[in-house]
Amino acid sequence: MDWMLKDLAESVPQTRHVVVLSADGLRMAQYDTDTEAADRLAAACAGLQSLASAVAAEFPHSDGRMRMVVIEVSGGFFYLMAAGAGAYLAVLADEGVDAGLMGQRMRDLVARIGAHLNSPPRHDGQVT
Repeated sequence: MDWMLKDLAESVPQTRHVVVLSADGLRMAQYDTDTEAADRLAAACAGLQSLASAVAAEFPHSDGRMRMVVIEVSGGFFYLMAAGAGAYLAVLADEGVDAGLMGQRMRDLVARIGAHLNSPPRHDGQVT
C-alpha cells in the first residue's frame, strides 16, 4: 500500500502527510510522516469521524455514515475520507493545494484499494 500512498502524495502538489487509519484511531499505513505524528493524526481522526457521523445522522435520508470531511485552517487543509468498512484516509496539505485534484485523487485511491483498507471491528481488544 505504501507505493499507492506515495503516488497520491506525489500526484498532488502541496501534499504534506497521508495516513490510513481504522475507525478506532489506529494507524494502518502512512506516507511522508513520522510514526508519532501519524499516530496523533489517526487518534484525532477517530474523534472527527465520530463527530461527522453524528452530524450525518441529523439528515433525514442519511445512512449516518461520514463520507468526507474537509477542514481549512490557517496554513492548509485537512481531508478525511471513508475508505472501506472501518477504515479512513487522512491527508494534510498546504494552503496552495488544488482542492478539486486532492478530492479526485483521494476518491481514485479509495476505489483502487478500498477492499484492502477494511478494518474489522475489535471486541475486547481483539480483532474479530
